[in-house]
Amino acid sequence: MKQARRLFTVAAATALLAAVCLAQPAKKTYTFRGKVEGISEKAKTLTVNGDDVPGWMGAMTMDYQVDDPAVLKKVKVGDQISCTVYDGDYVLHKVVVVPKAAPAEKKKK
Repeated sequence: MKQARRLFTVAAATALLAAVCLAQPAKKTYTFRGKVEGISEKAKTLTVNGDDVPGWMGAMTMDYQVDDPAVLKKVKVGDQISCTVYDGDYVLHKVVVVPKAAPAEKKKK
């Protein structure tokens, strides 16, 4: 009998936890772009001069945590980056360096 009650309690708790997780709406995602102005491996942050992201944050320079510390070894000051950010969160996810555009050729006259 005690085992049946424990099993019921565990099943009820699992069902309640699943219902809570499913009830929470997914956070809205945004694409964030900017220029890296500083890197702190100790603090695991990038200082980024970010572009305006309507609905998330205005253009400004700020320190941001990164989801993957390996990124700190890949990016360099001056790199343009693009990444994913989430509503209510200031961590940079899936950071990639944006390739520099090739210089445009001068038009022949």
